Amino acid sequence: MVGKLGIHFVSFDRPGYGESDPDPNRTMKSLALDIEELGHQLQLGTKFYIIGNSMGGLAVWGCLKYIPHRLAGAALIAPVVNYWWPSFPPTLATEAYNLQPVQDHWALRVARHTPWLVYWWNTQKLFTGSSAVTGIPTFTGPDLQVIAKLAGSGAAVSHKPYATQQGVHESYHRELMVGFGHRDLDPMQIENPFPHGEGSVHLWHGIDDGVVPVSLQRYIAEQLPWVQYHELPNAGHLFSFGETAAKDAILSKLLI
Repeated sequence: MVGKLGIHFVSFDRPGYGESDPDPNRTMKSLALDIEELGHQLQLGTKFYIIGNSMGGLAVWGCLKYIPHRLAGAALIAPVVNYWWPSFPPTLATEAYNLQPVQDHWALRVARHTPWLVYWWNTQKLFTGSSAVTGIPTFTGPDLQVIAKLAGSGAAVSHKPYATQQGVHESYHRELMVGFGHRDLDPMQIENPFPHGEGSVHLWHGIDDGVVPVSLQRYIAEQLPWVQYHELPNAGHLFSFGETAAKDAILSKLLI
């Protein structure tokens, strides 16, 4: 499909990851402006598409809010949510929050309320830190099948040594502080970036996602009628790494 459509992908290291300079003051807005500047420097044209998976979904929400004039379309794949976004009904957010492991309850509270303790909390040995940082996320059966298939094909390669070469604090820990701290991003308050139908926004989520509760994605989709919501049965957090059909569906809905 990529060859037939004549498209190419540009991927980049967020600040503090890989070889990108750390940014202690990073926010969703600064990251969106980084993406805008990257598109300008690479001469991608006046508009480009953006795709964000998992934590990268927060970057897509940021772009939809801060640089919608540069977007031709956007896709969010199993995007991470912030349980403290103001537009979530407290009861719904609490129910979803309680589905997470106890270790994540504490890790997210620390990132939210005492970000200066994030490094200590996720490196001390008395309590278990964030499941994502420790490399033990709450994958479900469909995810384990995807992982087993990738491992069997030799495609399951860990990029953690490259990603964290500047230390886990400026990469993973900073991500927690930006994603779950007191920030100015609430997706449900974003206005339609394509009021005349000149582009589209798609949100993809698996019903069996054990990392991000599907109930919160459903609520976001209900509040944003301009988002085309695609819910997949028998799919976990890693569904986009699985069958080619899922990848083709994501690209075809976004680009065709």
